[in-house]
Amino acid sequence: GMVMAVAKAVEEGAKAIVCASTGNTSAAAAAYATRAGIKAYVVIPEGKIALGKLAQAIMYGADIISIPGNFDEALKAVREIAKTEAVALVNSVNPYRLEGQKTAAFEVCEQLGQAPDVLAIPVGNAGNISAYWKGFKEWHEKQGTTLPRMHGFEAEGAAAIVKGQVIEQPETVATAIRIGNPASWQLAEQARDESGGFIDAVTDQE
Repeated sequence: GMVMAVAKAVEEGAKAIVCASTGNTSAAAAAYATRAGIKAYVVIPEGKIALGKLAQAIMYGADIISIPGNFDEALKAVREIAKTEAVALVNSVNPYRLEGQKTAAFEVCEQLGQAPDVLAIPVGNAGNISAYWKGFKEWHEKQGTTLPRMHGFEAEGAAAIVKGQVIEQPETVATAIRIGNPASWQLAEQARDESGGFIDAVTDQE
């Protein structure tokens, strides 16, 4: 997904990208920005990021901006930045991210020779479950394969979709899904409903 987002940013003339992150997005954005020869700015919620991923982002030369609050507040900040500055926003609100991410579903089908019966996937900002479902549907239309049931799992302390409400202070040890207001909320519900699947919550102990 990040490959596509950065490629389109460069194609459209961006000299820098920006993202909010608690983990994987920061490392991927920094790596592919460096490869493309542009700058990456990563906004993180103070003290609430996987340190290994942050170290990767720093190693690839990203500028790290730490703000008080949680991921949702960081995402709100970068959305505002992208409106006024000459930077491309590469979080999963970027449609090119989802277009790139959907190809993972193609790979699953290619490896199995068909679609799986069920795809179980963690849900944080809900980009992955949305992108995979889009990919499976497109593969189904082209190849005539079956469609899987999408089973998504939020952390109990950040289970906005399960509870049907924004979680103002999401809490979980799983930093990458510590998100209380998923950007792709509606698309995730669509994936769940269209596939006959479910989105459930799991505790940190589980």
